[in-house]
Amino acid sequence: MSAVTAPTRSTAVRTARRVAWSAGALFWTAFAVLEGVNHGWLAAAFALAFFIAPDLTFLAGLRDAHTTERGQLPARAVPYYNAAHRVLVPFALMIAYAVGPVFWPPIFAGLCGWMAHIALDRALGYGLRGKDGFQKS
Repeated sequence: MSAVTAPTRSTAVRTARRVAWSAGALFWTAFAVLEGVNHGWLAAAFALAFFIAPDLTFLAGLRDAHTTERGQLPARAVPYYNAAHRVLVPFALMIAYAVGPVFWPPIFAGLCGWMAHIALDRALGYGLRGKDGFQKS
């Protein structure tokens, strides 16, 4: 009979984080869809474009892709990828939008899409990259 071992603390913490990011991904996706429904096709288009845009940073390293290992991002693309995948960037822009004089719903819908993308990436286990281009632990 084999012994059942309890998950380690790091496994439990990692799982809890991924569950929390999953909830965040659901929230921001629902918010982006709601903004699109309430404010029309342009807001929906912005939400979709901003949902896709962070991964376009992969194109910055396309020229050097043949020199990398599987799962590695070319060093040239890492700063762009990390900048587009930091939660603080769209969150700070949301705050600026909320207190600023500009009112154009597609901007907010786009920022919701961006937050949804980041949250979904984290929920699926994708995080920021190290200087070498591999996922940070």
